[in-house]
Amino acid sequence: MATCSSYSAAAGERSEVGGTKKPFRVFFIPFFASGHMIPMVDLACLFAARPGVEPTLVLTPANAALVRPTLDRSAAAGRPVGLLLFPFPSVGLPDGVENLATAPASESWRVYKAVDLAQTAHEEILRRHRPDAVVADIPYWWTTAIAADLGIPRVTFHAVGVFPQLVMNNLFRLRSEIQERQVVAVPDLPGRPIEIPRAELPEFLLEQNHMSDTWDRMKKAQLTCHGVVVNTFYGFEPEYCDDYRRVDARQAWFVGPVALASCGGVERGGGTAAKEDGGRCMAWLDTREEGSVLFVCFGSWCHFTAAQLRELAAGLEASGQPFLWAVRKDGDGSEEESNWMPEGWEDRVAGRGLVVRGWAPQVAILGHRAVGAFLSHCGWNSVLEAVAAGKPMLTWPLVFEQFINERLVVEVAGAGKRVWEGQRSVAEHEKTVVPGEAIARKVSGFMKAGGEGETARKKAMELSVAARAAVAKGGSSHRDLDSLIDELLATRVGNTQQDTAAIEV
Repeated sequence: MATCSSYSAAAGERSEVGGTKKPFRVFFIPFFASGHMIPMVDLACLFAARPGVEPTLVLTPANAALVRPTLDRSAAAGRPVGLLLFPFPSVGLPDGVENLATAPASESWRVYKAVDLAQTAHEEILRRHRPDAVVADIPYWWTTAIAADLGIPRVTFHAVGVFPQLVMNNLFRLRSEIQERQVVAVPDLPGRPIEIPRAELPEFLLEQNHMSDTWDRMKKAQLTCHGVVVNTFYGFEPEYCDDYRRVDARQAWFVGPVALASCGGVERGGGTAAKEDGGRCMAWLDTREEGSVLFVCFGSWCHFTAAQLRELAAGLEASGQPFLWAVRKDGDGSEEESNWMPEGWEDRVAGRGLVVRGWAPQVAILGHRAVGAFLSHCGWNSVLEAVAAGKPMLTWPLVFEQFINERLVVEVAGAGKRVWEGQRSVAEHEKTVVPGEAIARKVSGFMKAGGEGETARKKAMELSVAARAAVAKGGSSHRDLDSLIDELLATRVGNTQQDTAAIEV
């Protein structure tokens, strides 16, 4: 049974009595991954800023706990967002493990199984509470049909940009041909030619798996729903945004970077326990010189072997560069791999380097004056947050579409450089351990004034100006957000279905 709570006035309290207009209720349903959930929470908070709009997040309990601090801050700012909770499907994970970020790597397949099992709960929630609109993450293809049956619009939410979407769409049609090529040229893409080694392509383009099995259903649901909202901004991907509107959506709205308008603090997306660690990071950065620190973070899901972690540690030490390194923890509280740290390493880098185990406040760190560059896996949120902060990137993609995102950063935008030009792969058994000496050379060369990072640094600053202009009043993302909300509000005119089951508070 789903339950609901609110962070200010209850739904009934914001409705007027005597036949006047009720709030326009929008349900937001994110995928079980921090990289999807956090930007969708930001989007819900932006909806809450519009008078008469009442957003509600549909989450499982452990995922709700991760975003409560952001919702508290949003409510305090006059942007209340409701929470409607449903049980995480039973898939054999420990209690409280409900997210790719907290599931051990070997158990991540269970999270995808939970996605399929969530269909029944989603249908029950939507039919019982009958919102005026639903914004559902791309994996939840079934919400398009449910929304159509209820006579309400479903908007597909994409947590990745349009460039990687177009690349994957165009290559999905060529899967049989891809198998025969070592390097794949992406067809039907506007702008400069893009080539990607087969080993760096997402696995669903190379073999049959859960994603390839559901791809056609997701794309059909996307093309037949009311439209698509994407966390990107037009100035970052202009020719790709134009093409996307033409071929991949009935309507599309580009509203990012949503993190720039977020109500989240240093604990954004990490739960209440992240506040202390976030404060420690910021206090340490306050002691460093402007532009001197390399921020090292590979997201909430990516994993390294112990051997690669040791080489990365050695490379950071040998670079002589100040650094802040966020090391991932698994759901059981253990670090990525046990016993990886070289003996005496933390003592040797003390004062120059800070290691954070677990969650790090990425947006706040990237926005700090002391940070001069970002060593990243090229997850889409990381790319967009680096661009928004004007920080150039050293790219080290690992899985899924990250190698595609890297092409946008390095080859199209010119806002970064690759850490390693040798053999790379999305498949764990094909990955090369990047040696510490190569990491040290790349870091020191990229960070020094007048070095190889100088051009990327200038380009990143230009993109930051464009990103902030996009979300400012009258900017492209601000206009698209207003247009999206206006479009949804207009769908209620003439919709005579009764709201037979108001949200319980």
